[in-house]
Amino acid sequence: MTNYKVKYGPWAIVAGASEGLGAAFAEELAKRGLNLILIARGREKLELLANKLKNKYSVIVDCYSADLSDYQNIKSIIPIENLEIGLLVYNAAYAPISYFKDISEDDLDKIVNVNIKTPLLLTKLLSDRMMHRGRGGIILMSSLAGTQGSPKISTYAASKAFNIILAEGLWSELKQKGIDVLASAAGAIRTPGYENAQSEKDAPGTLDANKVAKDTLNALGKGPITVPGLTNKMVRFLMGRILPRKLAIKIMHNNTKNLS
Repeated sequence: MTNYKVKYGPWAIVAGASEGLGAAFAEELAKRGLNLILIARGREKLELLANKLKNKYSVIVDCYSADLSDYQNIKSIIPIENLEIGLLVYNAAYAPISYFKDISEDDLDKIVNVNIKTPLLLTKLLSDRMMHRGRGGIILMSSLAGTQGSPKISTYAASKAFNIILAEGLWSELKQKGIDVLASAAGAIRTPGYENAQSEKDAPGTLDANKVAKDTLNALGKGPITVPGLTNKMVRFLMGRILPRKLAIKIMHNNTKNLS
């Protein structure tokens, strides 16, 4: 296992860390010896997670309760002047489930802010400092939904496509500066949010959050994109390389139409 403290630095930020995949990333990073800055809206959940990780792994964990749609506030609370932050995991996402005609302007604005604006500007803020040190890592959580049009979650899927393309370009630009960049295009993950939205049994390829976090961290530094899970890798190849685009979108709609 890579010595993350040496390779990237002693501190990691996990945005969207209160539960589910974000909490799994936090635990996997703590297991690898990194101190943590955890950001999410739910302070109580953050503090419970922080106490667990501090006791279990003897790391320092700082919690910040904040809305990730407000980048300027996020920027103001991160102690970038005092800490060597070597790794960013941006896991937060806003994903209202509805057909486009039924989504409000406020919700569309929040999708852009949480899923695109904040990860983009956080990446800029932290990568500038990583370049001065000659080391660092950035993980942007994306989704298989972002590899083709995905009816009923169209804008969320488009925002995840943005993160894939951004990570691929930055992977090439920043590796010359010692910074590893990775997009993780996950399929369905067993998280509280997924279980609340899913009206039927698990979709094919559904994974536990801890496996997605571990597989993603293990892929950092090995390429611009990873797809956790063999079934999901096959799905991405089939939908992106083999099937006509119209058929891929139709298949995606069959999988999203029952979400609520």
